[in-house]
Amino acid sequence: MSLSSTLQLPDRRHATSIGKLLVEALSLEQTARAFITYCVSHERAVADRPLYSTSVNGQVISLCASNPTVSELFRQADSINADGQPMVTMSRYLARTPLPERVATTDLFPAVAALAAKVGLTFYMLGASERVNAKAVEEVRKTYPGLKIVGRRDGYFRQDEEGALCEEIASLQPDILWISLGAPLEQEFVHRNRDKLAGVGIIKTAGGLLDFLSLDKARAPGWMQRLGFEWLFRTILEPRRLLARYVTTNPHALYVMLTRMR
Repeated sequence: MSLSSTLQLPDRRHATSIGKLLVEALSLEQTARAFITYCVSHERAVADRPLYSTSVNGQVISLCASNPTVSELFRQADSINADGQPMVTMSRYLARTPLPERVATTDLFPAVAALAAKVGLTFYMLGASERVNAKAVEEVRKTYPGLKIVGRRDGYFRQDEEGALCEEIASLQPDILWISLGAPLEQEFVHRNRDKLAGVGIIKTAGGLLDFLSLDKARAPGWMQRLGFEWLFRTILEPRRLLARYVTTNPHALYVMLTRMR
């Protein structure tokens, strides 16, 4: 159930291949509209489990190339977006199907939210700390007053609490469940619980989305995003947390894209 073909698994005619991952060759606007189209479709109404959408960036490409278990978690997704400008740029030279643009979740969310507010779709926001989660929902409601957020929950719960959490979410039947637990924790959550979330339209893993929606963290300037240096901006702000990660994963991700992008 790819977003590009609505109901068929992504194939190489409509996706860029990076190793074993098939990344949707859709623009941000196309992706946002595909979310809405699916949520109001007959196919969603009769589906026995949610459509699962995730994203990849340099860190994820490196992780998937070195860890088959994590790779399989991402390959289970119905749709994978390109959340990294370098892979978009490189796809223009290396891929049979170039990626039209970066589809960062922090940019996708407002595009989907604006459309969802117009047609009456509902969200559930899961992840981050209680303070950040509550602030993110408050800010979203201010920005999109017509958007229906039917529930929210911080990301600090035990695995033995997931059954009750999924029961609550399923009972609310949100059109889109945004999960911000970080990779690969959010993908593991989907793997364990997707079948328990019947009635949900789309599960979208969202990384650090709630940190940005709550205004706790700032986005890089537009020029840095366009040049693919948002990772550098984030590293400058959080060197202790991110420097070692990017120094390790960025060169490996570059190698994987140079040798395994088709």
